[in-house]
This record gives sequence, structure tokens and C-alpha cells, in this order.
Amino acid sequence: MRLIAVIRRFAQMAAVGGFCTMTLTGTVLADGASVVVLDRDGKPVPDVAVFVDAPDSFATHAPAGTRAVMDQVDQRFVPHLLVVQSGTMVEFPNSDTVAHHVYSFSHPNHFKLPIYKGHAHPPVSFDENGIVVLGCNIHDHMLAYIVVVDTPTFAKTNQDGVALLERPLEKGAKVTIWSPRIRDGMKDLSVTVASDQLDSAVAFNLKKSLRAPHDDQPGALSWNEY
Repeated sequence: MRLIAVIRRFAQMAAVGGFCTMTLTGTVLADGASVVVLDRDGKPVPDVAVFVDAPDSFATHAPAGTRAVMDQVDQRFVPHLLVVQSGTMVEFPNSDTVAHHVYSFSHPNHFKLPIYKGHAHPPVSFDENGIVVLGCNIHDHMLAYIVVVDTPTFAKTNQDGVALLERPLEKGAKVTIWSPRIRDGMKDLSVTVASDQLDSAVAFNLKKSLRAPHDDQPGALSWNEY
């Protein structure tokens, strides 16, 4: 049975809304952990940032030289949501045939990359954790997010709504999720792991309906609340 099928079955047994934990015998990673995000109808939610603040002192900044890529393809940012650890250098190549002007007003990670094609600008360092909203000064429909976290334990949910973490969960660890589509309050988007949940997958069952996916087609208007 696929992991998501097991998760759905247990999620239907859980209380509606909030989060729950479930033991998935034979499906929990030996050297990591899994987190699942379901909407209020029990359907998987992809492209959700998942990160874990562990009680022990993992490095809060990425190792020197850590890089990630936010590309621009067909007048859209790829990926739409990128998760990085603070201190990561993010490259912004322009793979389009048209020029772009990338910027962010998000404090304190604000920056701008004036009109360019190809690899005209050096990578941008994201040193402070938080949500960074990206736009293009030429194409208003282009919108993306970089989630900067101060932990090395992070991932993003796949099409099955499952995020696979490289490290196992520890007692007292705080698991948090974020997506621009989620309407639930912040208090419903974090859970602290108890000692009897260490062999379990953590599932978030969202209470509210999701915002519609961003329309990144040329001519569409961007929406943003961050």
C-alpha cells in the first residue's frame, strides 16, 4: 500500500482540523521522518514548506558555499516555492528569451536584480529567516516565494502531500508548515513532538479551504498577503 493511502486512512479516523500523529508501521523512514499535509477534504496538499526546530543545537546557518536556484522559465519562477536554510546563496538565472527584473521588498531580505538575461547577476545571500516574496518589475503576473529557515531540517511536500525529512524527529522538536495557499492560523500550523510520537508520521489536517493556486499566466494579476 502506498504511503499516502495509509495516511489518508488514518487521517479519516483523526479529528477534523488541527494536526494529528499516526503510527505507520513499516513506512516511517529509519533515518528520517515524514510529514503529511491534507486539506479539509482529506486531499494531499503539494508544495508546502515543512521545517523542524529541534531542541538540540543544530547549525542555524547553512555551511559556507551552500547554493540553491530560483529559475525563470516561460515567464514564471521555477520553483514557485523554494525552501532554504539561512545563509544560502540563491542563484536567479533567466532561462527565458525575454528580460526580467527580479526584486523583493520583503524585510530584511529585500533586493533587486535589474533587467537582465542569462546569468548576469551574482547569487543573492539570504541571511535572515522569514518569508521572501519575489516579483518581476516587467511581468506583474510572476510571483514566487522563498522560505528561509534557521534549521537544516526542512523539506517540501510532494504531489502526495508528503514531505520526507532527512533527520528523525526528536522529543520537543517543533514541526511547522507554511504555504501561501493556507488560510489556517499560525497556531494550527505547528506541533511539538512528544516522546510517544517519535515513531510516528506527523499529519496536518487543515481546517479552512485553500486559496486558489496562483495564476502565473501572462496577463494575470499577482495576489500577495505577505
